[in-house]
Amino acid sequence: MVQGDDSPVVVWTNRGCGACVQAKRLLDSKRVAYKERRLKSTPEVQRAFARATGGARTVPQIIVNGKSVGGFDDLLNLDRSGELDVLLGRAQPSEKSGILNRFKNAFRR
Repeated sequence: MVQGDDSPVVVWTNRGCGACVQAKRLLDSKRVAYKERRLKSTPEVQRAFARATGGARTVPQIIVNGKSVGGFDDLLNLDRSGELDVLLGRAQPSEKSGILNRFKNAFRR
């Protein structure tokens, strides 16, 4: 679901990149609008890629609301944990059920 320049999600890709295809497929399955930027060998595009990704050297690189979240594996892990929906503004952060929170909740009662 490729979108225009105003999309909060940017996916940096390159031709022949299987992980790039998988990242776009995941975003499409979640009906997330994104802008695809092709990595080219021109100095302007290389500089834009380096600025956007903090100097990453691999594609895909996914940017959500101006924050670099990494590559496909990182995107997949965010989706599995539910954090991707939080970054996209589709869900609220959940309380962790760790021992510290259980301890705090025990004393609130």
